[in-house]
Amino acid sequence: MKRNKLYVLAAASFFNVLCLAACAQDHAVNEKKLAIANSITSTTVLLNNQGSVVPLKSLDKKNIASVSLGFTYSTAFDSLANKYTKITSFSADEYKDSINLNNLEDDLKYFNTILIAIDDQHVTQAKYINFINSISKNKQVIISFFGNGPALKSFDLLQSPIVWTVQNNADAANLVPQYIFGGIAATNKLTMAYSARYTMGSGFTTNAIRLKYTVPEDAGLNSNNLKEIDAIATEAIAQKATPGLVVLVAKDGKVIFNKAYGTHTYDTNVPDKVTDIFDLASVTKVTATTPAVMRLFEEGKLKLDTNIGAYIPKARTTPMNNIQVREVMLHQAGFIPYIPFHDYVKTGDYSRDSSAAYPTKVADNYYIKKGFFKDFMWPKMLNSPIKTRGKYVYSDISMYVMKDIVEHISEEPLNQYTYENFYKPLGMQTAGFLPRNRFKPEQIIPTEDDKYFRKTLLVGYVHDQGAALAGGISGHAGLFASANDLAIIYQMLLNRGTYGGETYFKNTTVDMFTSKQSNVSRRGLGFDRWDPDTTKHYPSELASPQTYGHTGYTGTCVWVDPSRGLVYVFLSNRVNPTVTDKLSNLKIRGRIEDVVNKAIDESKK
Repeated sequence: MKRNKLYVLAAASFFNVLCLAACAQDHAVNEKKLAIANSITSTTVLLNNQGSVVPLKSLDKKNIASVSLGFTYSTAFDSLANKYTKITSFSADEYKDSINLNNLEDDLKYFNTILIAIDDQHVTQAKYINFINSISKNKQVIISFFGNGPALKSFDLLQSPIVWTVQNNADAANLVPQYIFGGIAATNKLTMAYSARYTMGSGFTTNAIRLKYTVPEDAGLNSNNLKEIDAIATEAIAQKATPGLVVLVAKDGKVIFNKAYGTHTYDTNVPDKVTDIFDLASVTKVTATTPAVMRLFEEGKLKLDTNIGAYIPKARTTPMNNIQVREVMLHQAGFIPYIPFHDYVKTGDYSRDSSAAYPTKVADNYYIKKGFFKDFMWPKMLNSPIKTRGKYVYSDISMYVMKDIVEHISEEPLNQYTYENFYKPLGMQTAGFLPRNRFKPEQIIPTEDDKYFRKTLLVGYVHDQGAALAGGISGHAGLFASANDLAIIYQMLLNRGTYGGETYFKNTTVDMFTSKQSNVSRRGLGFDRWDPDTTKHYPSELASPQTYGHTGYTGTCVWVDPSRGLVYVFLSNRVNPTVTDKLSNLKIRGRIEDVVNKAIDESKK
């Protein structure tokens, strides 16, 4: 009962995570919300940060637990913290039989960073202070303290950082984690003395280094100008362009809109959630393969004007040998668009059960024979005809090739390389290949009900047939992620290579890959871009010439517009139950993007 009550309290918060900045697209309401938030942030103080622990950095080296010591709004606190990286929640209330909380401390043995939330009603309890003092001896502890200032003296002997706010409510619980992770900069000092340790003028300042989660008005936009997104999303679902979708908008490093619409499929009542995981299709090209290429290029290990054969030994006796990497990244290598490998699968090539002879899982109850990619698919691609070299012909084969080049140079599988170098340190929790190995099916949005090839509804298995036959990990498709994860990595690119206090790329590398690099197309290196042919209105009617990103066959897109400080994420499963072109014909993605573009432009007037 108490847990349910806490949930209701958290759900009532204006910053509620599931419809943060989206439930009430009402300007007057959101102005009040922003005023409340600003009143909290104007008095929130960061103490004991002499070691510059806050904001947390190097998330890939942190295993973080959040511990509630009687804090009423821990659900709201943990939900927000979970937007930055994986947080495991603990509550002292579940250890009622433990007078000294030794059992709780024992359960924290695998964590090196502990976020503790406590209020002034509980800070006087000896068992809580003893617990904090004990756990602080061998772990990094950060205290979030909610309530009256005089109780700060309870922490006089503590060296751990403290984020203190006088407010003790759900709104404060949604703001304090943003200080810890750098979504909000600490700027305030104590205006009076509370103890010999916490004197007037005490306090540390920090910089904002990650996304902030807030309302449109915080970025200067009028929420009323975003209401049309609801109407367009409703139209998309009513017209059966897609069963459901998620839209996320970040402006100037602030997530100001993140909302889910519709259901997982047309014949279910399971609602889409902003945390759901989607098959990104070709968005994989710019979220996995291209960043890997950028990193290896920057390290001097990959050269754009070197030929394919220099990196792929098997290619040296094929038509691909002399083609340069730059041509591949621009889709000007002359490759044919794709090869329908699933049409080549014969009886005997697959089995409904796994075995040593059929080890590669393509879908539920579908396993392809050992060596099918290496012995059949890959040679067929390497030896495919070069027909249009020098012209722009979009080809999936290009990113099969770049994946192999990345793996030869890095000496790691692409999925491992991208996870270690980007997703984990950035705090991206869902992004990756083969999501069924890591998540429950209920968290993953179904794609096609495949009647032709795999004879099953695809849930967490890549929709693209070639990527599936390659084992689910490919350079052109196979990546899955939530909208928030995409916002993180594309905010890093919008920042021109930095995020969370870390540098992932030099400014010049990001600028080069995302800017127009072709004399015959609109393309950057790997990245798709705004089309100068204004009759195409691509990616949208009001998109600026600086816009870069990519679309995906399953009904996804990510677009970054540096001129507007914009990251726009649209995720859907328009291929469910079967492929339809309505999403494109109705221009759903572009129209929503233009609602955002108009709102931003209106805010500048």
